[in-house]
Amino acid sequence: MGAVPAALPTRPRDTLTSLLARHAATQPERPALVFESAPGVVRTTSWGGWAARVAATAGVLRAKGVGHGDRVHVHLANTPTFHDVWFACAQLGAILHPTNPLATTEELRFLVGHSGARVSVTSADLAPTLQAAVEPGHDVVELGQLAELLADADPVTGPSPAAPTDAAALLYTSGTTSRPKGVIVSHAAYLHCGDAVAGHLRVRPDDRMLVVLPLFHGNGQYYSTMPALVTGAAVALTPRFSASRFSEQAHLLGATTASLFAAPIRMLLAAAPSPHDAAHRLRIVIFAQGVSDAQIAEFERRFAVPTVQLYGMTETVPPVTMNPPFEDRRGTSMGRPLLGTRVRLVDPEGGDVAPGEAGEVAVAGVPGRTMMTAYHDDPDATAAMLRPDPDGATTWLHTGDSARIDEDGYLHFVDRRKDMIKRAGENVATGEVEAVIAQHPAVFEVAVVGVPDDMRDEAVHAAVILHDGAEASSEELIEYCRERLAKFKVPDVVDIVPDLPRTSVGKIQKHRIRERILSGGTSS
Repeated sequence: MGAVPAALPTRPRDTLTSLLARHAATQPERPALVFESAPGVVRTTSWGGWAARVAATAGVLRAKGVGHGDRVHVHLANTPTFHDVWFACAQLGAILHPTNPLATTEELRFLVGHSGARVSVTSADLAPTLQAAVEPGHDVVELGQLAELLADADPVTGPSPAAPTDAAALLYTSGTTSRPKGVIVSHAAYLHCGDAVAGHLRVRPDDRMLVVLPLFHGNGQYYSTMPALVTGAAVALTPRFSASRFSEQAHLLGATTASLFAAPIRMLLAAAPSPHDAAHRLRIVIFAQGVSDAQIAEFERRFAVPTVQLYGMTETVPPVTMNPPFEDRRGTSMGRPLLGTRVRLVDPEGGDVAPGEAGEVAVAGVPGRTMMTAYHDDPDATAAMLRPDPDGATTWLHTGDSARIDEDGYLHFVDRRKDMIKRAGENVATGEVEAVIAQHPAVFEVAVVGVPDDMRDEAVHAAVILHDGAEASSEELIEYCRERLAKFKVPDVVDIVPDLPRTSVGKIQKHRIRERILSGGTSS
């Protein structure tokens, strides 16, 4: 008798496009994508229409030389074309590589170079920044050109050459180091996430999953698109988040579920109340941490919809924990482990912590089936994140985040992974910001920390020591960052300081910098 597998796959043959083809065959006229293309203007694409568009887009990419295992870079704001290219990649067995439309040329140069993509799809307004980042011969296809090519495309139909465990996407996430890491997400992991979220939220085919957050993030892909795909529901897409039009857009698109970060929730609460705030069909709103009990209560009262907090990462793919939607929703907790999810809280040596104590969140799974496959071209980071048990039967994904568990099984967040700042839903690696500031000729040393911010979760605060005799103002250094970093990574404050708090061996003590800022002092 052979070895018992670590986990039997629940979808041993399915891929992203096998489910698309199934819905196109069984419910071709039902809505699949609903998009507000302009204020008050809605474009609806059926499952049959979407499948045809994906086949044509795959034909365009194939004519560009894209095949099984190739990476296709997508640099777009929210638009149905993002979904078209994503699933066209899946049809060819290729790999989606999306990037933040706010990324700078310098950031794109690293990301596109590291991914190995040879073709990019972008819009006319974003093309100049991208063109300056890519190597000669890299094929940049603008949306207008894509529309022309689609008219004469030779559609690609039939089964995808991709296996369920093949890579479907390469999602870059800023980790605790100075360089982002590429998370390999398989078809199977995507669909496992869809099943997990759809089951927990009781998603039905008549639901519409509202996406107001940027699609290049895992959030809109994992928690909205995938539950719609596995159930045959629809995705309701907006070009961007709007605090003043959130309820109007939800109503216009017929949305029944929505996903938000904490910062958009606070922005919604800060907007002027309207008698139309509750004029929608939303039955549930999921969100990530950082909202107080009072803010949750106010949101639920004003918008007349229950909220469910979850905890997950790009690397975990499905959420690790979620609050139950129909029983005891403990708003400021991360919720309980999803059905079938094994979670441990461990100490630095990997042992389980005592009840009530804080420990690192570790989640069991099967790489390439229920969680990320690996980090692209980074075996050391992969080994640090994915750690098999000695017998090899179970792999534990170590999140780097710490939490406590209460007597009823609800997890409560304690601290995020070292040196990570959460700013308005975006992950900012302090090492990345420090590396940019350190390039300024006047800078001798720099430390970057996150401090609480009422609106945006955390503010980015830099403490800088200048070279002897050098001169540079705070404003000059902030402007220097604006030219080299995406907007959300640019420091809110730069303090010029004579020294930084250190340990006896000279390591900078960031917790002391943070404490001094919070007490009203400077960073030094």
